[in-house]
Amino acid sequence: MMTNKRLPSSFRDPSGFLFFRNGLIYRQVNTIYKENYDRLINSGLYEALVDGELLISHDEVNIDQARSDKIYKIIKPELIPFISYPYEWCFSQLKDAALTTLKIQKKSLDFGMSLKDCSAYNIQFRKGKPVFIDTLSFEKYRQGPPWVAYRQFCQHFLAPLALMNYKDIRLNQLFRVYIDGVPLDLTSSLLPFRTRFAFSLLSHIDLHAKSQKHFADKTVNKSARKMGRLSLFGLIDSLESAVKKLAWQPQGTEWADYYKDTNYSLNALHHKKQLVSEFLDKVNPRIVWDLGANVGMFSRIASDKGIQTISFDIDPAAVERNYLECVRKDETNILPLLLDLSNPSPNIGWENEERMSLFERGPADTVFALALIHHLAISNNLPLNRIATLLSKICNSLIIEFVPKNDSQVQRLLSTREDIFPDYTQQVFEAEFCKYFTVEGSVRIRDSERTLYLMQKRKFT
Repeated sequence: MMTNKRLPSSFRDPSGFLFFRNGLIYRQVNTIYKENYDRLINSGLYEALVDGELLISHDEVNIDQARSDKIYKIIKPELIPFISYPYEWCFSQLKDAALTTLKIQKKSLDFGMSLKDCSAYNIQFRKGKPVFIDTLSFEKYRQGPPWVAYRQFCQHFLAPLALMNYKDIRLNQLFRVYIDGVPLDLTSSLLPFRTRFAFSLLSHIDLHAKSQKHFADKTVNKSARKMGRLSLFGLIDSLESAVKKLAWQPQGTEWADYYKDTNYSLNALHHKKQLVSEFLDKVNPRIVWDLGANVGMFSRIASDKGIQTISFDIDPAAVERNYLECVRKDETNILPLLLDLSNPSPNIGWENEERMSLFERGPADTVFALALIHHLAISNNLPLNRIATLLSKICNSLIIEFVPKNDSQVQRLLSTREDIFPDYTQQVFEAEFCKYFTVEGSVRIRDSERTLYLMQKRKFT
């Protein structure tokens, strides 16, 4: 008998849920959602959204009648290669996700439907572009009631974008604390006073927050609250205008201009690129994680070969520039994301299972750790054996660069602190990593003291 495993994150919506069967992902559509599902399909909205690359496609598959009498349909959705979350996105990724959500809402209204959910988690990035993944978030539009997803849109998109734009780019990390979006009263209290003079932020955040507080402990007569179709279009246009006006400029962070302040000669940089390309050809991975990718220079060596590449960096400005370059070049095989490897994305949500940790989304076929180890070992006081252990858990092969102490970049790290790292040597590095990997190749990078390694994970019996 086929076994089904329900996704831990898919339990809040009575319309249906996601589950795995024999390693493949499916979505059950419950009978309670029958009318809305049929309207989505038969109205032409589904086809319009899929053709417009705004919604993932799906196939209807045979129903196992023995499973449940609640089943209306079983669908097999298109697979997203790598799941990411809003607290891993740069400013422009969240902004594009917001505008995509509003575009879908507008198009839905043209077909007599509306979004009942505007969670940022309903957006994923596929082939470099945001796409909606929740097929069961559409409902028949009813004239009169206010838009049910308005508050959620403000908390998931407008509030964090405003905070990132006007206060601090790092405040998208509030998503890790508030899984249903940043509370509007908190946003209002954190935004600078001058934002009160921006009517869109005043109305959608400050006055919206006060309205929430006013009605929090009161019984509301829902029938008395009316919103006509034109008013709803006006609300969406207002939200769209508010989002479009927000524009963060990536500057002033530590690594945004890394390659303008590096000790690589042109010859060394060219040689390093050549070695990375050759090592990739040897292992031929399907997916690469580039840890500490900066603006994605080496990530693109993999993505240009057609390899699905996740380009991680800790610096918001570097990730922003990387993403904007992806958009400019219409790149489809690279996904820039924020990552602090010393504090990676954890399991969060109900029972710590609604959102997966970074490591649950691995392992990658190949990991790049280029010009990274000295930062982890010296800036973060991480022993080489612990770094080796971690990397062995998230990849099958490793392209890694060792930067010795006499390198000027390491000397810069040590210039403001005592050298308490006697074990930070190439000999110890090789000894610790060889506990988990076999060295398939190692080459000294020209015009430098650095060495690039290709390592393959050991198979323990």
